[in-house]
Amino acid sequence: MTRVPGQVAIGLDVGTTGVKAVAFGIGAPWRTTAIREYPLLRPAPRQEVQDPAVIVSAATAALAECVASTGSAEVLGVSLSAAMHGLLALDANLRPLSPLLTWADGRAADEAADLAGRPVALDLQQTTGTAVHPMTPLAKLAWFRHRDRETWAAARWWVGLKDYLILWLAGTLATEVSSASGTGLLDVSTRDWSPLALDACGVDRGRLPDILATTAVLRLDRRVAATVGLPAGTPVAVGAADGPLANLGTGAITPGVAGLSLGTSGAIRVAVDGPRPDRHGRLFCYALAEPLWVVGGAISNGAEVLRWTGHAFGADSPTGDGFAPGGGSGREPAGPIADSSDGLVMLPFLFPERAPLWGRDLAGAYLGLRHEHRAAHLRRAAMEGVCLQMRFLLDRVDRCYPIASVRATGGAFGSALWRELMAAALDRPMVVVGDEEGTALGAAALGLVALGAAPDLDDALALLGGISTGQPIVASAEQVAVFAELRERVVRLLDALERTVGNAPAVPTPAEP
Repeated sequence: MTRVPGQVAIGLDVGTTGVKAVAFGIGAPWRTTAIREYPLLRPAPRQEVQDPAVIVSAATAALAECVASTGSAEVLGVSLSAAMHGLLALDANLRPLSPLLTWADGRAADEAADLAGRPVALDLQQTTGTAVHPMTPLAKLAWFRHRDRETWAAARWWVGLKDYLILWLAGTLATEVSSASGTGLLDVSTRDWSPLALDACGVDRGRLPDILATTAVLRLDRRVAATVGLPAGTPVAVGAADGPLANLGTGAITPGVAGLSLGTSGAIRVAVDGPRPDRHGRLFCYALAEPLWVVGGAISNGAEVLRWTGHAFGADSPTGDGFAPGGGSGREPAGPIADSSDGLVMLPFLFPERAPLWGRDLAGAYLGLRHEHRAAHLRRAAMEGVCLQMRFLLDRVDRCYPIASVRATGGAFGSALWRELMAAALDRPMVVVGDEEGTALGAAALGLVALGAAPDLDDALALLGGISTGQPIVASAEQVAVFAELRERVVRLLDALERTVGNAPAVPTPAEP
């Protein structure tokens, strides 16, 4: 057993369905991980929420276990990562008035459509770097204003998941620029709340938290410290949002290298020097740490689609790659996976889709269904459908920032089949990085810079043991050809659906800017 080093840094990564607390040795290749999972609640159609008390309880338990596993090592600090786009109402005493509306919550579809139809829509995207979509707190605030007037009137504060975690750990009501850049409310040029966006949704600036730099450092509240086993006043680096931190934790912060995350949802991002909003409105632009920002897109329907097939079709006799990722660590049985989808195509739009289609009302579908198809074929088609959407997203990013290789992270890649299918769909050299700890590693590295323990991000990563990668996954020519043919079919199917039912935007063609 590797000896625990004298000093460690902890990355606390709080995601959509689970939390990971990872302690990394300083100057030693040692790490330990504690994981807790929690449900994504669906109280009504289009509603995807979480209980903030359950999240804090899970984060407390994971952090306490992680701290206990470090023994007598000095914990230099705890650095935060959190899922983006959530919205939570607090009263004047900082108590929740609503559940946390997650990025997957689609109740604000009508409000987003109304905003998107206004002349100000493109100005909003250019100002905030975030598309007008039901995922955004911008649209969710408009929903509360029009549909839940009681909560709207009672709410003293509107916060996100990261903000609530900062409040729990440090007793300070604040957010940071990375998480704020995903709200649709931040002016990326000023790094402050945008008057244009605030006016669009009707919220007063005084009801939003102050915005800190991602390298800001606070102190651990004494009550939390006693619960998790750390000294009161332990540094808490506020960190950044999970997407940008995944790029840092996988080393995808240089030109030509894309970071890919696949968990409940999926994303592809490239690092850029300063904010660069997409003038066509198809890509996001989020902060990491000055001067680094990331440009890219996220699909709403990631490995959760395979998990859904386990619930929908049963999970009899799960084997091997028939395991879908859980929200935190493990993999959930989804049933056997066929060697081929046998002509079956899935459009995997279970949640309101984001980039590159931005199809708020786009519904999922199985096409080409025949009598001989079984549940295993439907599961295979689900995986292929997710991988294909990631390819469409990569094409969009590649037109603006050419991508030579991909560094991938996420629980889904514990499956060899996910790795093989994704590499074939992308048709780029791909390496899987750091198992499931990439985002937590990014958080810990940013925390070292914030604490002054490392001069820059590269040195911080080196101090934490560097980034472990497997061998490049290069798909066979046969697999690449299968996805190339599937890609053409899906473009035709989406176009046909658009003409038939009017709810499917056409896939961008390579000629589109």
